[in-house]
Amino acid sequence: MKKLMWTALAASLALAGCKTMDTGNIGGLMETGSAAMKAVSLSDDDVVKLSNESCSAMDAQNKVAAAKSKYTQRLNRIVAKMPQTINGKKAVYKVYLTQDVNAWAMDNGCIRVYSGLMDLMNDDEVRGVLGHEIGHVALGHSKKSMQTAYAASAVRSAAANSGNSAVAALSQSQAGELGEKFINAQFSQSQESAADDYSFDLLTEKKMNRQGLVTAFQKLAKLSGGSSGSSILSSHPPSEQRAAHIQDRLNGK
Repeated sequence: MKKLMWTALAASLALAGCKTMDTGNIGGLMETGSAAMKAVSLSDDDVVKLSNESCSAMDAQNKVAAAKSKYTQRLNRIVAKMPQTINGKKAVYKVYLTQDVNAWAMDNGCIRVYSGLMDLMNDDEVRGVLGHEIGHVALGHSKKSMQTAYAASAVRSAAANSGNSAVAALSQSQAGELGEKFINAQFSQSQESAADDYSFDLLTEKKMNRQGLVTAFQKLAKLSGGSSGSSILSSHPPSEQRAAHIQDRLNGK
């Protein structure tokens, strides 16, 4: 993963360098490299701060279901026995009112599920998906994803000579852009598989239905035939294989 991250950063720096050299601004290039290096070494506190800002921006850009909404009330029932903290951070579950099928979680405990996914799935299936997203946070995948998303955002910011590459200086629009990059980021095959197993183990520990994790992947498989901007549908390994793996675990294989 680290090798891939460095490769991506090198490519971004090369592109940013071309633009910087065109303007003759060597200082801008130095700033770009500094921002990329900083992204790789972001502390846990930095990642939580970026997650706070990104989550707040995403909430502002989307229609969040009200407390009395049928979606919120249903979600509250679904997560009653789900983790209330993740890595020591309070878990805050909310619903975005949109037909998109997606869900995600950040290191600050921000967990969002889309009403489109809730319309598609039953309660056990939603729990399975949420357990998977929580797994990405608990296993450190989301931290790496935020680091990579921040690196790309900071590189572009520095290349544009905005002078605003520090973690503490994100504007609302930058926070929103960062949130979008994070949500649309793709996890590796090993990370996806690990998050699947985390969800299975979590559901087992909480004595909740695990078959929903299988049928959730089966439903996602039917939707993922075409192209989609939703990271949850851009599955690798394919959703069919993931469903089969969980079914094997249920069968004791």
